[in-house]
Amino acid sequence: MVTRRQFTLGASALAFGGLTASYFGKVNAASVLASTHGFGPLLPDPKKVLDLPAGFSYQVISQLGDEMDDGFTVPDKADGMGCFALDDDRVTLIRNHELQPKDLANAEKSIQQHKSTLAYDQDSEGVALPGGTSKLVYNLKTQTLEEQFLTLVGTVRNCAGGITPWNTWLTCEESVLTAGSGVTKSHGYIFEIPASATGLVKPEPLTAMGRFNHEAAAVDPRTGIVYLTEDRGDSLFYRFIPNQRGQLDQGGQLQALVLNGSEVVNDSQGYDTRNWETQNMPLQEWVDAQWINLDNPESPEDDLRARGYQEGAALFARGEGIHWGDNELYFCCTNGGSKQLGQIMRYQPSAFEGQLQEAEEPGRLQLFLQSEDESLYNFGDNLTVTPYGHLLVCEDQYTDVVENHLRGVTPRGEAYDFARLNMQTELAGACFSPDGSVLFINLYSPTRTLAIRGPWENFAG
Repeated sequence: MVTRRQFTLGASALAFGGLTASYFGKVNAASVLASTHGFGPLLPDPKKVLDLPAGFSYQVISQLGDEMDDGFTVPDKADGMGCFALDDDRVTLIRNHELQPKDLANAEKSIQQHKSTLAYDQDSEGVALPGGTSKLVYNLKTQTLEEQFLTLVGTVRNCAGGITPWNTWLTCEESVLTAGSGVTKSHGYIFEIPASATGLVKPEPLTAMGRFNHEAAAVDPRTGIVYLTEDRGDSLFYRFIPNQRGQLDQGGQLQALVLNGSEVVNDSQGYDTRNWETQNMPLQEWVDAQWINLDNPESPEDDLRARGYQEGAALFARGEGIHWGDNELYFCCTNGGSKQLGQIMRYQPSAFEGQLQEAEEPGRLQLFLQSEDESLYNFGDNLTVTPYGHLLVCEDQYTDVVENHLRGVTPRGEAYDFARLNMQTELAGACFSPDGSVLFINLYSPTRTLAIRGPWENFAG
């Protein structure tokens, strides 16, 4: 019989913070329950879109082909997304679209002909590349979508990203295309979109934050430091220390994580956390961290991760979604572990993060979860926090026939099914309204953005 003991669990206190700050005390692996019911069994959806527990329901607020207020239609491949308070009743959603140049052929006619001085890049005929972001204004009280329009165009494969404390969305290009390969500029950058945008913004790549296969970003509200993941099988985990807090366009220092200790670092290369061949990353233990500077962050040869590893930076298995909790963050490694079913890492920053004193009191990393059974957790991607202090992780399986779930993970490391997708695509962009009442989530393709409501307080355990 499969039990939740097949997860590798962090042994110390866990507080997912964010919407709620919860303290659960120390939990040893032996004390983990054999099962957790979550919110109860999933009920079949008559519309065959998303199965949810009793009491929960979804509303489709936007979908592929809907006409937007700027005259365009909703683009496909909706991925990462962030939510911001607009006023007492309304929220703003900034939604990524993971489109690339070849997707122009299947785009609707207006996108195929879209030429704009506000496009970051274009094809050989001057048509804006289709990747970018859109903005939605949603009224929580009336449950209506009031407005939607494009906010960024001309980028490539805008995958995930992250919200900032200064009310912007960091949208990340998961691409390292270079000029001459069907585009006119290099790609692989982060762009910043204000939640207050009223239309297309002027695209300014944040070059000091590195050019690589970006995935997601999370900002420590205490320090303004930005943490970054990279979706590659030999990826690094990065942080960016800005020269000026909240002004990322003013430059800063890009760094990579190194794990300390002779048991995890050899003389010439970094430590491998992927645990593919052997269980290198210690289970249920904290490992002290340090950070090394990375030169030439624009990396024209796409060798940033290789250079970092040679200098001692740790390797990760396809770093993906990040969420900032209560003075700590969590990030998914999609195919980490001996069975390559996925890991979740947990990082706690130093009290002196980014300062000279952090060498005396370093930050630390923990392998919080590692799946050994695909029926419990399989290829975690985007993640967020619930109002009741759990993680919700979007699965993104890479098989011919997929059965992706939205998996809950308790602070004790127990996994449960919160939702099951009945379409052959992935769930992405999970984020809560600031009041914790509504979960917004994307269905990747064909694009659908859902608002989910229900009795969040009724977790059964």
